[in-house]
Amino acid sequence: MAAGRPPLVAVCGAGRPRPRDLTAARDAGRLLAGRGWPVLCGGLGGVMGAVAESVAAAGGVVVGLLPGDDPEAGHPALTLALATGLGEGRNLLLVRAAAAVLAIGGGLGTLSEVALALRLGRPVAGIGTWQVRSPLGEDDAALGLQRFADAGAAVDWLARRLGWAGAA
Repeated sequence: MAAGRPPLVAVCGAGRPRPRDLTAARDAGRLLAGRGWPVLCGGLGGVMGAVAESVAAAGGVVVGLLPGDDPEAGHPALTLALATGLGEGRNLLLVRAAAAVLAIGGGLGTLSEVALALRLGRPVAGIGTWQVRSPLGEDDAALGLQRFADAGAAVDWLARRLGWAGAA
């Protein structure tokens, strides 16, 4: 990571989340923006929309990597809406562009993002998300996924893993 350039953190989660996931996404957005970290997300609704609204309200930058071709399909709170035209393939782009991933709740798309991030060696913090166990018996922590009860603990862990405290 270049000196002085904050890490990009991807926030992943379901388009139709549980209420507690929306709360965690709003908290995470506020905390990430408070550290001055740009946030990446899938750019649509649900967890993605909640984090976008929270980052924007806190004066931060949030970039949505949209699955389709129309940037206008992105959530209105996005700072930038990038229409990738890649469908679910945008999950790889999202994770590749990020220094770390925060997974909140989620469905199969979130699972793919977690798996890709772990494969790429990105730190992954999870709140109410998938549990991972390899066929060899490696569990979440051994694979690089650390689970948390709240956004504050997750963001603090990411800061330690990335070696970048930011403004907080």
